[in-house]
Amino acid sequence: ANLYQKTGLKNLGTVFLMSDAQVADEKFLVLVNNLLASGEIPELFSDDEVDNIISTVRNEVKGAGIQDTRENCWKFFIDRVRRQLKVILCFSPVGTTLRVRGRKFPAVINCTSIDWFHEWPEEALMSVSTKFLNAEESIPSSIKKSIGQFMSFVHQSVSEMSLTYLNNDKRYNYVTPKSFLELISLYTKVLSNKNLELQGKIVRLENGLDKLLVTGEQVEDLKAQLAIQEVELAKKNAEA
Repeated sequence: ANLYQKTGLKNLGTVFLMSDAQVADEKFLVLVNNLLASGEIPELFSDDEVDNIISTVRNEVKGAGIQDTRENCWKFFIDRVRRQLKVILCFSPVGTTLRVRGRKFPAVINCTSIDWFHEWPEEALMSVSTKFLNAEESIPSSIKKSIGQFMSFVHQSVSEMSLTYLNNDKRYNYVTPKSFLELISLYTKVLSNKNLELQGKIVRLENGLDKLLVTGEQVEDLKAQLAIQEVELAKKNAEA
């Protein structure tokens, strides 16, 4: 409802982005299907809210040279929503889920433009890895390119072995661009954790060395005091 009011009343361009993980209940796709098919979702607004929307857009309808009937005002509102609200669905083609959803909710297929994301070429893998690695100040510049090349090599090697796995065992192992991004994320996370671990060890080592220096100085002072006391003791023994 908020998206409808934002786009239909305020005339603001808005994107509604939804991924597979956000579909907690398939019933929600009924609403998405209606939104894509006609722009209208039944019972989304109460009667009072509908009346308020119609009265809000009435002047704009008149300004557009359209007769300000209730039906025309509502159509004006819905048309603006369809024009300003962009729906992006990020669904994985893996398995049968997308196929079943396409049959149950035809607007997901018929009323959208499908962008199929294929494997990234080596140049794209290098470009993406370089961008993320350049943000890591803890990595020397001289080896960033080599790390990016290794990441690209690992990703492509897994893709090739997945084909071999499919041919031999007739089972799929999907390697997607998301897998590559997860590889980079894992690397940066492990790198950060190891840097923190090393920094902690360095601090402990420095503290240990400082304590050894302080202890050494204290030992020297004690030696000096002991030498003075030995001289005094020897003098007292001689006098006795």
